[in-house]
Amino acid sequence: MTTPPTTTPTVDVHAHVLLPEVDRLVAETSGHAEARELDARRNGPEALAVSGAMVRDRLQLLTDVVHRLAAMDMAGVDVQLVSPSPSHYHYWAEPELARAVWETANTSTAKHCAQAPDRLRGLGLAPLQHPDQAVRALDHALSAGLAGVEIGSHAPGRELSDPAYEPFWALAAETGAIIFLHPFGCTLNERLDRWYLSNSVGQPTENAVALSHLIFSGVLDRHPELRVVAAHGGGYLPTHIGRADHAWHVRPDARGCAHPPSHYLRHNLFFDSLVHDAGVLRELVRVAGASRVLLGSDFPFDMGADDPLETLRAAALSESDFDTIRGGNAAAVLTLEENR
Repeated sequence: MTTPPTTTPTVDVHAHVLLPEVDRLVAETSGHAEARELDARRNGPEALAVSGAMVRDRLQLLTDVVHRLAAMDMAGVDVQLVSPSPSHYHYWAEPELARAVWETANTSTAKHCAQAPDRLRGLGLAPLQHPDQAVRALDHALSAGLAGVEIGSHAPGRELSDPAYEPFWALAAETGAIIFLHPFGCTLNERLDRWYLSNSVGQPTENAVALSHLIFSGVLDRHPELRVVAAHGGGYLPTHIGRADHAWHVRPDARGCAHPPSHYLRHNLFFDSLVHDAGVLRELVRVAGASRVLLGSDFPFDMGADDPLETLRAAALSESDFDTIRGGNAAAVLTLEENR
């Protein structure tokens, strides 16, 4: 009897679900109204109008598993790692509401993925504004069968280098949980309130700042087993990592980490492939190594890639690197079986 060849599944690690249950929790609160006002100032009216229509057009893809699976089939994706829309973070929420948000998000995401357990894995949420709750939220997510949690680039008054997060990082490292770093909004505020700069410039900036806090503060030295996956290819940091390395070599105040910053790109961090440019993707692979890059699409938003495999092919990588990024790395991280 001939043994069939093994085939690593194609895995998209950057896909979202919209959770109406979370929206209902915050809908009538004063904090939510204030957050919406801030969002409006940061993005500008034109961006909000376009985004609203876009989400309405893609609502079934964001909420209905049947439509999600059909779209995955068309894109040649076998498995999605599904995370809540970052609009569900609500880092303004006080402790009681925050707990309701992450409990609901974790439970609802797990239920969504349970409708197709062989094709969908999920991530929950952790409230960065309450570091003590972040530990409980991660534990709750793992207990619900999720692979980890999604977090933003910062919380009000707290960067990811804040010592209060040490128990959170420790638990994530101990359990092998995935921490998906995905910014929402940008603290450059009204400077980016037109031409959709809030996303096209703001998101890569927030990624670079957040990752730099993790690197330079020594978090990755203290917790080398952390599995942090950075959305949007890590933003501006990988393509400008030489400047960070130079600072580490010449500035004593930039020596918070044990190694030059580029070391952590190749040994500690993972990045999705969503950079929208073949040359930038090749550069990401050059500085981080193919073993640290995972296929990502930002499904199903308009700033994503409708055909993530085609964008990966456009980078003209070696066959080995292509397959590693297409699914090999993610299959190992998520401990997925072959022969799908």
